[in-house]
Amino acid sequence: RFVSERMVPFSFPLSKCALWDPVPMGDVIGAHVTYYRNPKLCLLEKTLRLAYRHAKQNEQKSLSCFLLGALAVSEDGEGVTLTIDRFDPGREV
Repeated sequence: RFVSERMVPFSFPLSKCALWDPVPMGDVIGAHVTYYRNPKLCLLEKTLRLAYRHAKQNEQKSLSCFLLGALAVSEDGEGVTLTIDRFDPGREV
């Protein structure tokens, strides 16, 4: 569903040299994945358990890690499925 109150326009950071004309052209459109598709998230239990164990063992309040997966569009083109199947704890350096 498109809910205009929750949609936040995105902008690019200021730079000294622009590669395009930043003046808006045309009508405003929604660019959110749920506006056109039915999203589905699949997270493997093994991946979630690894991430949880890593977070419990880590003594720092913030930690860097990655959840990796694949994005697929359904055959009818109406749905999007994000399958997260790998956990990478990252590197300290």
